[in-house]
Amino acid sequence: MKKGIIVIIVIVLLGMFGCGKYNGLVKQDENVKNKWGVVQSSYQRRADLIPNLVATVKGAANFETETLEKVIQARASATQIKVDVNDLSPEKIQQYQAAQGQLSQALGRLLAVSESYPDLKANANFQNLQAQLEGTENRINVARNDFNESVNGYNSTVRTFPTNIVAGIAGFKAKGYFEAAAGSQNAPQVKF
Repeated sequence: MKKGIIVIIVIVLLGMFGCGKYNGLVKQDENVKNKWGVVQSSYQRRADLIPNLVATVKGAANFETETLEKVIQARASATQIKVDVNDLSPEKIQQYQAAQGQLSQALGRLLAVSESYPDLKANANFQNLQAQLEGTENRINVARNDFNESVNGYNSTVRTFPTNIVAGIAGFKAKGYFEAAAGSQNAPQVKF
């Protein structure tokens, strides 16, 4: 009789332990999903600003149509890549990041080329949009850092014993990080 009660107590305690670990994993998983939503929202803000920037640039100066076309194409490509919040694998995040990186490069070229055109550079609409893009890029950076921080906490929990046992049984897997694009350690060269 005593052995039966002890077995029941042990099973109940293990069940409570497992439920606590599972609930902690769910909370961290939801935090990662929330942070990913902020990353996507920041990128969407940038994508929404780009048509205004391109229209302002076209209206203020008739130059470098190839550069403008590259910005438009990169924006279209970047908005086509969608990542399911339930599948934040490293491969999916790299695909998303690569498309966004192409857009960043195209915007950088556009802003560098604009330096050669004083009328455009002095245009208040252009200056406002440039400030908006700079603010958006800062938001994107903060959102990516927050996302990576939440992924770090989640992945650490998923991989730590004994939670890794509960994570394995419940199907929780490590998430991917945002990583620096290849060559981003080199400063861009602006030539006039």
